[in-house]
Amino acid sequence: MSSVDNTLALSSHFLFVPGTRPERFQKALDSGADAVILDLEDAVPAEEKELARNAIRSAWSSFTQEQKGRLVIRSNSPGSKFYSADLILVKELNITCILIPKSESPDQINGAALVLPNAAIIPMIETALGLDHLREIANSNQVIRLALGNIDLQVDLGMTCNADETELQTARFQIVLASRLAAIAPPIDGVTPSTDNIEQITHDAERAKRMGFGAKLCIHPKQVAIVQAAFMPTQEDLAWAKRVIEADKASKGGAVKLDGRMIDRPVVLLAQRTLALAGKY
Repeated sequence: MSSVDNTLALSSHFLFVPGTRPERFQKALDSGADAVILDLEDAVPAEEKELARNAIRSAWSSFTQEQKGRLVIRSNSPGSKFYSADLILVKELNITCILIPKSESPDQINGAALVLPNAAIIPMIETALGLDHLREIANSNQVIRLALGNIDLQVDLGMTCNADETELQTARFQIVLASRLAAIAPPIDGVTPSTDNIEQITHDAERAKRMGFGAKLCIHPKQVAIVQAAFMPTQEDLAWAKRVIEADKASKGGAVKLDGRMIDRPVVLLAQRTLALAGKY
């Protein structure tokens, strides 16, 4: 795993910014967000897709290498008439990570990997078909973690969810399980539509952490600090993580047990992420 992949695998919050708002790019990077998603999909009307791509092209040279490592492009969905141009943009600028919405098959992900051999891929699960092919998608080439598109998934399944999105609990569990079985980083939970309801944002972030998600999507800078606080590890979490790292070092990467639990790559990654969230790794 490259240092960039590792940064995005350890990130606990991803902030969306419309690709048509270049004046917000730097503000988003300075907001405290671990990662920033420059959005070419939902936030951009069809007639402004090329405008958004050109805005990203123009701004790219102004970003530092560290900032480029925290930037993700959300393309349009595979099969849309805008998708190929989005892949070309990612390849042209050597963007380090692409978030692919409405991912529905391993062929889509493996196809993107062929075009973008240097890019980390985050498939977004937002349809019944994507959920049905979840494990194959999680095991596709260059996938570092999965993301849940909770709003679109509700629409695709014809759901009317309550405030806690209880109806999506099974889908969330399946995404966490598929990530663990594929030995990739814990997935990214979906958005909270409210930008002002601190209680709801906090509740959603804490639920995500409890369910095994490693991050959450944010739609406004005001959500970033709330989500970050919810994912911050406890002292007990930090003590466990330090013991995992020490055990892994002692075994020199070999198989080892700690407290009766096998320490493998996902567990080590979780420990690294736990320490990184507290600035101790």
